[in-house]
Amino acid sequence: MGILQSRQALQQAKDLGLDLVLVAAQSNPPVCRIIDYGRHKYEMEKREREGKRKQQDVKGIKISPRIAEHDLMVGVNKARRFLEAGDKVRIVCMFKAREVTHPELGRQKLENMAAQLADIGIVEKSPSLDGKQMVMVLLPKPTTGTKKNAKAEDKQDSGQEV
Repeated sequence: MGILQSRQALQQAKDLGLDLVLVAAQSNPPVCRIIDYGRHKYEMEKREREGKRKQQDVKGIKISPRIAEHDLMVGVNKARRFLEAGDKVRIVCMFKAREVTHPELGRQKLENMAAQLADIGIVEKSPSLDGKQMVMVLLPKPTTGTKKNAKAEDKQDSGQEV
């Protein structure tokens, strides 16, 4: 609408049944918009919630150095589901009593899990001993390209010839 006096802009907003909202107060002259403030506030909160929703969760799996092969596979499948959902996975190998004297057993189990999840996850933090537990963190692999919607591809544009 160009540069207007504040009274003119306010009158135009009232005539349209909308609000005059200050967008950039620091600029010269200040920038205002004629919009529905309630809807603008709702959209800002919605964008804020959307940003929070995309935060990555850290899911945890606990194992021991004496874990059986089948039980280890159950943990691998859980970790796979977490990684596919886009979450980080923190795998903790808990040592009891004198098991801590053989940390290589726990490291083997953790590296075995990382090798089985190599197609979907990346090791962010390699196995490290911290007291009586060994910790490893996996990240989901970044997806290259975007998945196309198959239904959208099948639809034909009405102006397109067959």
